[in-house]
Amino acid sequence: MTALNGQLERIMPVLTPAGVFLGFLFPQVFIYLRPLVSWLFAVMTLSGALKLRARELGMALRRPLPILLFFLASHILLPLAVLVISGLLFSGDSDTISGYILVYAAPTAVSGFIWTSIYRGDAALTLAIILLDTLVAPALVPGTVSLLLGTKSALDMTGIAVSVILMVVVPTIIGVTVNEASRGKIPRLVVPYLNPAAKACIILVIAANASAVAPQVHLEDPKVWAIGALCLGFAALGYLFAKLICILGRLNPEKRVSIFFAVGLRNISAATTIAIEFFPEAAALPAILGIVFQQTMAAVMGKLLMRPAGGNGADPPG
Repeated sequence: MTALNGQLERIMPVLTPAGVFLGFLFPQVFIYLRPLVSWLFAVMTLSGALKLRARELGMALRRPLPILLFFLASHILLPLAVLVISGLLFSGDSDTISGYILVYAAPTAVSGFIWTSIYRGDAALTLAIILLDTLVAPALVPGTVSLLLGTKSALDMTGIAVSVILMVVVPTIIGVTVNEASRGKIPRLVVPYLNPAAKACIILVIAANASAVAPQVHLEDPKVWAIGALCLGFAALGYLFAKLICILGRLNPEKRVSIFFAVGLRNISAATTIAIEFFPEAAALPAILGIVFQQTMAAVMGKLLMRPAGGNGADPPG
């Protein structure tokens, strides 16, 4: 199972786009998984949370500068830049703008831990950021959307918060609690089997969400390509912001790696699920297209802008 999971991690840049294409090609099949999306997502979150320890959060909080820099770049500077740029390029298209904002209001992705490991970053800092960002997501996601879009009265903010709690926060608390209470014994038994299952859940969640918007995606429409191109641009911008904030903060190489991927990666699957449930379906398109590029962009931007911390300069795998 460990070997299988390792192989799946190496092809992550292919797995996530595959989920999108399956949803687009067979919407009549995967649309039936929509009622199960929250449960599948909870399995994904639990798989990552079982690796988290509460003491990691405590260790990182003793030196809070990297975490403060993460929140500055990830939840203030980047969402503001996304609002301004998408507003200029898609003026009057509130659904598309909402979709972009929702993606960059979402918490950091658990997959950031994989990339931090590949580039030999600060694992404790990455885990602490994932845990803390997840716990504040029920307030941060609807708060960011409301503040930047000014649509508090038109959206079910309570529903969005509850959705984040059920899909992300509750499984995280369960995972951390089980890990702490068993002193890592249960995760050592369960995680080797749960990790490959979580990868399968990723594909199914993405395919189910993609199937919901498939009827609205017309590849001959220039707007679809424009939205996809801007997804790439915003992904690159996130890594550039992360690189800049790390330089300004004078962080050591290990912490730079952690912040780089924590800012650059988003829990886009959560953003997509929320978009489809609480927004017009067109608002999910930036998230769906963003999923296609996210892991590939992590590989590309990592090679362009980040060397493995404490390494010999060799290229990372993948």
